[in-house]
Amino acid sequence: MKSSNRNIVILAAGKSVRMCSKVPKVLHSIGGKMILQHVVDTALSVKKISDIYLVCHEENRFLKKIFFNKKIKLIFQKHQLGTGYALRKVMHYFDDGSDIIVLYGDVPLISKETIERLILSKDGSVISLLTAFVKDPNGYGRILRKNGEVVKIIEDIEICQDEWKIKEVYSGIFIANTYFLKKWVHLINNENIQKEYRLTDIVALASEERCKISTIYPMESIEIHGINNLFQLMNLEKHYQERQAKKLLLSGLMISDISRFDLRGKIKYGKDVYIDNDVMIVGKVILGNDVYIGSGCILKDCTISENSIIHPYTIIENSIVSKDCTVGPFTYLRNNSVLKERSEVGNFVEIKNTIFGSHSKAKHLSYLGDSTVGSHVNIGAGVITCNYDGANKFQTHIEDNVFIGSDSQLVAPITIQKNATIGAGTTLTRDVKENDLVISRIRQKHIKNWKGTLKK
Repeated sequence: MKSSNRNIVILAAGKSVRMCSKVPKVLHSIGGKMILQHVVDTALSVKKISDIYLVCHEENRFLKKIFFNKKIKLIFQKHQLGTGYALRKVMHYFDDGSDIIVLYGDVPLISKETIERLILSKDGSVISLLTAFVKDPNGYGRILRKNGEVVKIIEDIEICQDEWKIKEVYSGIFIANTYFLKKWVHLINNENIQKEYRLTDIVALASEERCKISTIYPMESIEIHGINNLFQLMNLEKHYQERQAKKLLLSGLMISDISRFDLRGKIKYGKDVYIDNDVMIVGKVILGNDVYIGSGCILKDCTISENSIIHPYTIIENSIVSKDCTVGPFTYLRNNSVLKERSEVGNFVEIKNTIFGSHSKAKHLSYLGDSTVGSHVNIGAGVITCNYDGANKFQTHIEDNVFIGSDSQLVAPITIQKNATIGAGTTLTRDVKENDLVISRIRQKHIKNWKGTLKK
């Protein structure tokens, strides 16, 4: 039986007891994206789908603010009585001649390609199931066949001794004709060990009515892996990251070790980019040609232009690094900072909401906040901008060719005009004019023959 009208139902109202968390399992993350969002995004990518119905527990009504796509319909249920009960809540929305694809909010790696193959496999059948052969079927329902035909799904908790050898498992994902599905979901009962209305029971009903049941396998067996506890979440995260890294490697991005790379967003990159071990990419990151990222770096929503070197353990957030820059190690760039061409920022330097000019340097132990720094400026070790008075933030403006000596404090608001020199240890509280030298530290005294107080 073939239909051109298809809808997807995503069941996401489980209790999540085994997660041992206050957060429902579908709201945990893989690759920086909510588990449920992975499933929804995949569903939205499938061709020729009329609508997507997302069945959630009523405590999660805030999901309306997240899933506001007009194609997504949110259905909230009060009672958590099993997958069959959850599907009943939406069946009245569908025409008898349509098809329904059932997905699960805790099975995040299901692919668009597998779903589209599942749709094709139903041609000539009433229902088609997504099954797989796995080495360890523990936790999955088993596919019981007679003369090659599917007759029943046996829940893991109800398997008899003779059935342990069955390695073909049921993913829970299927496509079925709405007319038959409406009938079956109202025939299933909760007379089982779990006292739940289980969708797996519809397969036996279909077999009893001699309906044709088809099966297909996923593109990869990992696609059917669900998440019921934190250990399974960790395993899927690991697989997801390695799969992402492999795709990037095959597309021209050099990653030193795919098991030590973490992508939690999207990355765009040029040629001959190298990423060392334990680098984390968050949000949207753009890397130009010949960029080097050292080990342990965290890059979040930033752009790093060509020929720039990011030394180990540097954090760059919401900032831009222009071409031919050197950053780190242990540098922190944040809050819309911009490093201009050929600038250098080094060990334990924090730069926040600052434009740092071309050919300028801040190599050691400095803080620059809410500032503009011109070109060819030297920031000595230990220099800080004092940009906050406890109530408001103030700006520091440093013009071209300024030299600021070590351990100076620049108390904002303040402007230092071009070619000025600030002596080491200066606390600057007033503007400095062009070509001026400013020293504010006290005169050094030498006291001869000093006898210090000695401990007795």
